[in-house]
Amino acid sequence: MKLPRPLLRLPLMLCLLLVSGLVSATNYTLWIHGRTGGATIGNYADFSYWGPASIDAGVNKKAVNWDGRSSIASQSGTIRNALDCFCTGTNWCYIATHSAGDLLIAYTLANYGGSTRVKKNAQPNASGVCGNAGGSSQTGWNIKWIASAAGSGGGSELADIGAWTTSEPLVQDLRVRTARAMYNHNETRGIWFWMYAGADGGPTSVFLPGQDDGVQAYHSAGGVAGSSGGSYCNPQDWFCNVLTLGSGPAEGGHAKWANHWVAFRDDGEHYNHYTGGQWGGIVAVMRAAVAANAR
Repeated sequence: MKLPRPLLRLPLMLCLLLVSGLVSATNYTLWIHGRTGGATIGNYADFSYWGPASIDAGVNKKAVNWDGRSSIASQSGTIRNALDCFCTGTNWCYIATHSAGDLLIAYTLANYGGSTRVKKNAQPNASGVCGNAGGSSQTGWNIKWIASAAGSGGGSELADIGAWTTSEPLVQDLRVRTARAMYNHNETRGIWFWMYAGADGGPTSVFLPGQDDGVQAYHSAGGVAGSSGGSYCNPQDWFCNVLTLGSGPAEGGHAKWANHWVAFRDDGEHYNHYTGGQWGGIVAVMRAAVAANAR
């Protein structure tokens, strides 16, 4: 029996559709900044918090800007807009964070990572919101991994002592016990957090336990679990438990949160907390790793 010509063409049409679908799949690298911010919310090309936008910081990099001062809960919606835009449908994301950006993405994943998300078209408007892509939906977001420099998931003692403006909602969230009780830190939706911990502290180190980058102590930057911070150091330091590399417990048997892996520990004490508008500090180490692996 001779098949009608349209049916003869069907296999070729299906192949073309499949190829077209593969071509349309895109990887993005989302950068979520920390406290103070200053960049334009909704402008995914504004990297003023980090440094020159010309620097290689991963494939199709996008700056996810938020106000850097309001509460984590109130700013999570801005992060969800970006995740919906670039990390749904056939698109996948790598995510890099600094300081409070770690607390923000982890809170968002724990509380909304199992929610239903409408697939978006990766074409944001001026507010940073994307249009729907066909109206279908999915559960959570397509995220390959998260890199975190000076992560604040465990809070900072500087917030506890009022080193910053205490009326600022974000500072209240950054208190050690508050940050650690804010959400289930073990609920990462199976996504790995690669932690980068700096140890070039400075004058504020007197307020921070163990090694620190001047703002975040190792207990937070290294993802060590528990209801309060502890003192963790480099291997050459005496009278202090070592922050181990990898996902295993720190010295003394103190566990890290699930799916948290210490990728870099600043044994040479070379890297502080601050980007300096030049992708500097501990962010420099993370950026190099992201540029090499987020493709």
